[in-house]
Amino acid sequence: MPQLERILENNRKWSDEIKAREPDYFTHLAKQQSPAFLWIGCSDSRVAANTISGLEPGEIFVHRNIANLVVHTDMNCLSVMQYAVAVLKVKHIIVTGHYGCGGVVASMEEKRHGLIDNWLRHIQDTASIYEDVLTPIADGKARLDKLCELNVIEQVINTCETTIVQDGWGRGQELSVHGFIYDIADGILRDLGVTVEGSISRKEVRQRFFANSNAAATR
Repeated sequence: MPQLERILENNRKWSDEIKAREPDYFTHLAKQQSPAFLWIGCSDSRVAANTISGLEPGEIFVHRNIANLVVHTDMNCLSVMQYAVAVLKVKHIIVTGHYGCGGVVASMEEKRHGLIDNWLRHIQDTASIYEDVLTPIADGKARLDKLCELNVIEQVINTCETTIVQDGWGRGQELSVHGFIYDIADGILRDLGVTVEGSISRKEVRQRFFANSNAAATR
């Protein structure tokens, strides 16, 4: 109970501070939400969308799951996307992974974890696609970091291929899909350089990522 009381007390302090600074804040917030962003991120407690993006409540619509996956049979994720794109009319979908992702690490371990292994199979599929990229990386941490980035790229592709995003573009809706990665070690959010603003091939999205990675490596 003391831990729960801490949450409630923190909430009251936060509410009081907001109202002291801006008396009508919650009145306006209660009327509607009009976020420009949909954030698809990892459930990791260290990667909270509003906190690391510096955005206020009402500015970003959020869906989170283990390893920030966009799976075409996941009705939860697809329902969030449908509402965000068709109703809220968000302008940006940001797929955000993070280095050291526990889901990515677990997917590469040669042991059973239970039910989650079925979910993590999607990351194993990504590792198979990019085997020629990952295998030459001798350092284990660097290899996992690269897989975290590649996982984001594949989820950007999956997002773009949903009927939700395709229909949005078909209506002429202003909508971009982006791939970001967050480094818990320094608190910095990085753009992976794969912004998509209309229907393109998987190959082109992947080429954009590697072109951006190579450019960054030479700077």
